[in-house]
Amino acid sequence: MATDFSHDSLVFGPGDVDLSRSPLAGHLDAETYVLGAFNPGMTRLANGNLLLMVRVAEALRHPVRDQQIHAIRWDGDRYVLDAWPLSLVDTSDPRKFMMRGGGWKVMALTSLSWLLPVELDANGTRVQTVHYDRAIAPRAAYQCYGVEDARISRIDGRYYMTSCSVSPERHCTTLYTSDDALDWKLEGIVLDHQNKDMLIFEGKVRGAFWAQTRPLGDLYFAYPPDSEWRAGPSINLATSPDALHWKPLDAPGIRPHAKTMATARMGGGAPPVLTTVNGQEGWLTLWHGVEPSGVVGIYRTYWTLLDRDDPSRTLATSDDALLEPAPALTEPLKEQMYLDNVVFTTGIADGGDHWVVASGEADLACRITHVPKRAIG
Repeated sequence: MATDFSHDSLVFGPGDVDLSRSPLAGHLDAETYVLGAFNPGMTRLANGNLLLMVRVAEALRHPVRDQQIHAIRWDGDRYVLDAWPLSLVDTSDPRKFMMRGGGWKVMALTSLSWLLPVELDANGTRVQTVHYDRAIAPRAAYQCYGVEDARISRIDGRYYMTSCSVSPERHCTTLYTSDDALDWKLEGIVLDHQNKDMLIFEGKVRGAFWAQTRPLGDLYFAYPPDSEWRAGPSINLATSPDALHWKPLDAPGIRPHAKTMATARMGGGAPPVLTTVNGQEGWLTLWHGVEPSGVVGIYRTYWTLLDRDDPSRTLATSDDALLEPAPALTEPLKEQMYLDNVVFTTGIADGGDHWVVASGEADLACRITHVPKRAIG
């Protein structure tokens, strides 16, 4: 889908992070650098400005020393390095290492992620303030390997932020709440192991909270040979009376279509917002589809309009990507790149005649795109 965007640029990246103000500063006897500043949750503040909650992946510059590879871990009141003999791990990917043997896929990271609030102007085109004093770092044992990929929703005047918390205990979804989107309270775990990409709808449906989820697994059952659906990860739905206790919806949500490989794998992007498309009122959801290719695949952003009163019903959608990876944007950062062909949308805000869409570009930087509302429909 060819769309002309009035604004489409990177607004924040690795070079914009001051690591002297990082939560990790002064804790480690090792040099770190910003592997990526990306996948930003986004919301509008009371003053009209936009807030990005940027995932900062802070990595070891030299993870391998003395025939050992090191991982960063939060240990209650400090950050420490864990050392693993090289003979026990696969280090082919510099961002992580896989444990050999054991019967399960077990990995560790050479980086640790934390969340940095970055305030933009009302259009999302310029950085106003970087709130280092409000950074969100690990606070519980289930976050000892980091906090990743925030998504923010504003419901009845209160902000709800989901994030992925990483630890040996589980890879789970956690919830934060706030009255102003700057001071956040950690409410705890809301979805268990490997249930990620949780997006809370920006408004209640029939008095209840709704959310999109994306459970992962290593086994899926086949649809019949003539089915329009393809087996694999899909976007499910859940409801809650209080945003803390969630029940999966019986009906399926958004599933991969058998007719294309472009969305063979999928997951939620921006929290669904209530709007009208071609005269139909419903929940607009932006999600990512992944076409198998290379190491991680090609990530694109797609849109779907869900029924206002029953979000398990699709009113409209498009097989054409709304956003594509933009290599021209990352060309100035090519020496820092370790992935390509990835746009990972994580936030949306109303800009009048357009949507302000926030995405992570190439797992490296934050991209802001003004998408005309006429492009959806």
